[in-house]
Amino acid sequence: MEYKTETASGINSMVTCLSTSGQIIRFMKVIQHSVETLQTALVSNRQDLAKLYSKYAKEERRLLEEGFHPGHPGSLFQPITLHSDSDWINAHPEEPQDFQSFYRDPYRKTPNASQNTIYIQTIGSFGEAGPQTDQYMEWLREYCQAFFYGLSVKFLPAVTVAKTGCSFRVNSNSHNLQILTGDLLRFLGNKKPKDAFCIVGITMIDLYPKDSWNFVFGQASLSMGMGVFSFARYDDNFYSRSYAGRLKKSFKTKQGDYSVFDGYYTPPITSTLLLRSCKTMTHEIGHMFGIKHCQWLNCVMQGSNHLEESDRRPLDFCPICLRKLQVAIGFKIAERYKALLHWMEEDQSQTSEQEEASACQSVLHFPKPTEAFHTSRLWLRRCLDILGKKDEL
Repeated sequence: MEYKTETASGINSMVTCLSTSGQIIRFMKVIQHSVETLQTALVSNRQDLAKLYSKYAKEERRLLEEGFHPGHPGSLFQPITLHSDSDWINAHPEEPQDFQSFYRDPYRKTPNASQNTIYIQTIGSFGEAGPQTDQYMEWLREYCQAFFYGLSVKFLPAVTVAKTGCSFRVNSNSHNLQILTGDLLRFLGNKKPKDAFCIVGITMIDLYPKDSWNFVFGQASLSMGMGVFSFARYDDNFYSRSYAGRLKKSFKTKQGDYSVFDGYYTPPITSTLLLRSCKTMTHEIGHMFGIKHCQWLNCVMQGSNHLEESDRRPLDFCPICLRKLQVAIGFKIAERYKALLHWMEEDQSQTSEQEEASACQSVLHFPKPTEAFHTSRLWLRRCLDILGKKDEL
């Protein structure tokens, strides 16, 4: 069996498999951009934006320019691979957003002194109320604060599904409950504090944006600085017939009767669930800054139509999207990476001390399940090595 690459217009390459009979079997498309295209997308041809780019430290530019050679041996960044026609880029054609188009977008929002807080609103149950659920929510908040380094992240008091007054249904395929995103966005709009840069709703209940759609991981209103997303499908058993959230086919719902959500199943808190939750939360909040779906490199801002595609995305930005966020917030790249690495590693170094303290105070401690973050942890250390900040950890 032999492998080869077909190139189309120097941008998209189809990785193919040539069988012994000579028949070509397609199985993956790799989006390859030229160095010049990636350089323009990151730096811009505009003199003022190129001058702005030149203000980055030499080490920062070296890191960002790693993205010019994606997929090369040892490269920090990888090209986007499309595995099927159902992947996001194939199913939802969009105009690629380079740094210049982001910077010149008159509708994008930027945090300021009076609106610099990200608010998170939990909707419905996140498991049995107790210390473990509270700890899980705090992990999410802390990760979000490290990811959007320089901004404050706060929780609003939790609300029930009934409190939102949203419409809901039973999905005809998965037989699980779903709530309507548009109704949730309207609810969040009325709850948005004055000092909010944005407000995001999170839930363990599945979502749908309109009757014709099967589901959606999340949805955002960029102009209003609002978004909502669900972690329901991040349970490894969600797509199996044994999924505990499946309802009987004969189950009937009545709009306005929110008792169906009382004691509704929520996924167990695992390392994979935490990883997927952090990835989706930061992707959706990234949209609030005016960052559109990435089509340049493998990036957390890529769109996803299904869980397999979502899992292929990395946990962080590509250089082009990182520059967009950095300009919007104004952080030092190394400081942000150190904060993220600290979040992934702090519990490991403190576990023994905290367990000892818990034993004395009869307080439960739940170690942060970061096993699924191992690849991201190593990647962050490589980034900090390039930035010359590894020894400062």
